[in-house]
Amino acid sequence: MDKISVVINTYNAEKHLQQVLDSVKGFDEVLICDMQSTDSTLAIAKQNDCRIVTFPKGNHVSAEPARTFAIQSAKNPWVLVVDADELVTEALRLYLYHHIKQPHCAEGLYIPRLNQFMGKTMRCAYPDYQLRFFVRDGTEWPPFVHTFPIVKGKLEYLPRNNKELAFIHLANDDIRTIIEKDNRYSDNDVQKKANKHYGTGALLFRPFWRFCKCYLLEGGWRDGIHGLIYAGFKGIYQFELVSKHIEKNKK
Repeated sequence: MDKISVVINTYNAEKHLQQVLDSVKGFDEVLICDMQSTDSTLAIAKQNDCRIVTFPKGNHVSAEPARTFAIQSAKNPWVLVVDADELVTEALRLYLYHHIKQPHCAEGLYIPRLNQFMGKTMRCAYPDYQLRFFVRDGTEWPPFVHTFPIVKGKLEYLPRNNKELAFIHLANDDIRTIIEKDNRYSDNDVQKKANKHYGTGALLFRPFWRFCKCYLLEGGWRDGIHGLIYAGFKGIYQFELVSKHIEKNKK
């Protein structure tokens, strides 16, 4: 019961994959769940002796529809889900193995993540907790963007004051990529919240609140111009999302 499988969902993930695989070499199994990549993703996975399973890409905009399949394909009772642009520190690996040896340990752990934006590690985007470590049996992941798995059992948060226990998020998207992703993700969010009915109040309040929360409450102001732009895009995403809900309901 003290073995851990690392599960990585991939689709054309060659950019950071070798770095990611180097960071998870100390685990008992590394499973790649690939969504029919057309670049060198599979070649890199094979060179690193990863176990590979395939999930049809279809018209999915993210890895979430393949998450449950990937988790249940793992061989070991504990699973660490790592994105193909995230690094696992040695301190985090040791912490996880220590955790599962404790009696009555939590069945799921929220892990903090360090994020970059415009070349800067963002203080306002930390701790950005992700529920990524859990027991395999009984865990299911909803097939929508920006969702967490449903884990049967007790959940705990890793301490936020020790950044050595955080994922290191290598993604450093430019503005064009962020706009493209937000467009795709908001489409998916509209499907996820199909029963929502927003009006003019939400169109005004939600973007304003999300900007203020990110810039003022979460400390975006400490990140200078990066924080201002970052918070702005948080607000814009909410405006886009509510607008799409209104458009859908009007039709």
